[in-house]
Amino acid sequence: MKKGQIYEGTAGEIRFPNRTVVTTAEGEECIVPNALPGQKVEFRVTKSHNGRYEGMLLQVLQRSEAETAKDVCPHFGVCGGCLYQSVPYIQQLRFKEYQIRSLLDSAAGEYKWEGIKASPRVNGYRNKMEYSFGNEEKDGPLTVGLHKRGGFYDIIPVPDCRIVDHDFSHVLNSTMQFFRVREVPFYHKMKHEGILRHLLVRKGLNTGEIMVALVTTSEGIDLPLQEYVTYLLSLRLQGEIVSILHMINDGLSDVVMAERTDVLYGRDYIYEELFDLRFKVTPFSFFQTNTSGAEILYDTVRGYLGTTRDKEVYDLYSGTGTIAQVLAPAARKIIGVEIVPEAVEAARENTALNGLSNCEFLCGDVSKVIDEISDRPDLIVLDPPREGIQSKALEKIIRFNVPRIVYISCKPTSLVRDLLVLQAHGYMLERACSVDMFVGTYNIETCCLLVKKDDGAGDTIIKPAAEG
Repeated sequence: MKKGQIYEGTAGEIRFPNRTVVTTAEGEECIVPNALPGQKVEFRVTKSHNGRYEGMLLQVLQRSEAETAKDVCPHFGVCGGCLYQSVPYIQQLRFKEYQIRSLLDSAAGEYKWEGIKASPRVNGYRNKMEYSFGNEEKDGPLTVGLHKRGGFYDIIPVPDCRIVDHDFSHVLNSTMQFFRVREVPFYHKMKHEGILRHLLVRKGLNTGEIMVALVTTSEGIDLPLQEYVTYLLSLRLQGEIVSILHMINDGLSDVVMAERTDVLYGRDYIYEELFDLRFKVTPFSFFQTNTSGAEILYDTVRGYLGTTRDKEVYDLYSGTGTIAQVLAPAARKIIGVEIVPEAVEAARENTALNGLSNCEFLCGDVSKVIDEISDRPDLIVLDPPREGIQSKALEKIIRFNVPRIVYISCKPTSLVRDLLVLQAHGYMLERACSVDMFVGTYNIETCCLLVKKDDGAGDTIIKPAAEG
């Protein structure tokens, strides 16, 4: 195959992150992201090196026999979000499980695979969405929605998006109409001019509290913002709007951020609840986007960690401290370490809110902060960012020689890299499972229990069977 040329082939084995092996009629193979096993596809070769090829999916010529889902989201295939909407949920789980187990089997010895735990909600599961302002086609009317698949500039409206509930769609559609009627221009990323940039919506699944944050350039201070507030509050929603914010961002990068935030209505946070705990969630707080899925994930962590009575637990990369607080009632002390100051402050506030006196949160780089802690851990929980754990930090974590480590990962390729290091230093993977927090996409959370080889504890270890 030649770079730049277009070919046809049949999609076969799927590898994380949704990189599918497509085989042409001549028997040549190319890795094509986002193709589903069984599809006949057209692709363009984008990389060629020593007989190995990577390509870009151009179109699906023939659907897979697995694509039998009913009532598929009307935006599927055009929106750049979900990839698995056309297959039934049980098949989505099989696709994900195969990718995760293939990676773990390649890195670990014998371990007990405990399956993939489904999201309690298949539709309307997200508690946070970031939408962009733009237009669907050049010189077209103002749109606010999600990026078109394969596009950087085109924004498509998603009034019937299935991964959020009715309130998100109502706020989204109403915001588009409000500013479209007033002919307010969106921010052009290439020209660096315009006003409307992003719309951030958060909703507590268990509290029903809603936050709406409008992100504009500094020119947005002249918008009829109080009219917008009145308009939003007049909407008939299932939840209740308790926070309306105006954020100003004149930066060049296309990310949701705020150089200044003004509270237009209510407060600058909402509350969400997990188990018997209450959490204050600000616009940029890290909080799992699938609340009901998070309860399953955190319950899994508790089960893997085992008894924590009279034990000190390190929660490293603790974010806003949700895991630490879930563990706190049964532990002697929890010490969380997180590098983002805002997250640490939120963790401290939520700890006070929940009346927990045995949690301590420290701000800084894990590789440095753990040298300064006088208390030694009995158990460790790791929940690092997507790129995994820095080598210096991992070396120091290993030196604590704790009998059990629970590792949570949203990027299994990073997890596998770190597992190899942990295993080389006396730990073994004993149990593992995945929790589906992102229905319709290839993303997945994986939870692993690692024990010291001389620990002598644990369940019967079973070698997972190979899958085809």
